[in-house]
Amino acid sequence: MLLEKIISISGKPGLYKLVSQLKNGFIIEEVTTKKKVSIGNSSQVSLLDNIAMFTFDKEVPLFEVFENIAKNYDYKETISHKSSEAELAEFMVASLPNYDTERVYNSDIKKLAQWYNILHKAGYITPESFVKAEPETVEGESAEGDITADKAAPKKAAPKADKPATPKVKASTGAKAATKSTHRKMG
Repeated sequence: MLLEKIISISGKPGLYKLVSQLKNGFIIEEVTTKKKVSIGNSSQVSLLDNIAMFTFDKEVPLFEVFENIAKNYDYKETISHKSSEAELAEFMVASLPNYDTERVYNSDIKKLAQWYNILHKAGYITPESFVKAEPETVEGESAEGDITADKAAPKKAAPKADKPATPKVKASTGAKAATKSTHRKMG
């Protein structure tokens, strides 16, 4: 699933896909209706790719949580975000068993269910969505073979080289604040 171009906009319901950048903003497309509109640079934008949920051990990327939900619900729609608190808590335990109950709020769980269902309706939730690219192999070395720390470091650094393309989505302090705050609250 390519979440790097899917965004949430503060004050606007739903999810949007970034289409292109303008001088003073962006052209976005609502993921379910495909309706295109433009937004200004002052909009607070959260990239779903930058959002993670707290567990007691670490932060789990939203992509992985969506994958857990998809597997639990056989790639079908999940519970409504308007479900009771008890149903939402049960949904969250099944989706991310070790989630931090003090830092993941009920509003975050509602948003998770709502976003998952929006992405499902838009066709983003399929078994193929979660297939990870095969690791590259060096001749004579298996993909899961032993690698030294020297070889592992460049492979970990390579994905970060792709990240500078992401900030041009929203380089203002509003987006940086929104991205940082999303780790605590999902949007």
